[in-house]
Parts: sequence; C-alpha cells; structure tokens
Amino acid sequence: MEEHQKINCTVSSCLYNGKATKECLLTNILVKPCENCNSAGVTETVCGSYKAKH
Repeated sequence: MEEHQKINCTVSSCLYNGKATKECLLTNILVKPCENCNSAGVTETVCGSYKAKH
C-alpha cells in the first residue's frame, strides 16, 4: 500500500499556503536549520521553501 503524507501549513503569509485547506500546496518542502540557532528544540528548523506573498 502506497502512503501519502500531508504537509499542513497555517503560515498565511506564505505563497504556498492553501488557505481553504490549511495545507502546503507544494509536493515537497525543504527543511533547513535556522541561522544562529543551536537549541535542539522545535525552533531549530525552518521551512526553506517559504516564499512571501506579494
């Protein structure tokens, strides 16, 4: 059985935010470490695929 993961997104300022479904409209995202952050906590990573709406 093939599995399909969903990426939820509530960042309304992101171009890829699916406002109606609160899902990311991209088929994949890049997760990267935030700059100058070494907390090993939930704030250590950011979505590298983020693009601001214009």
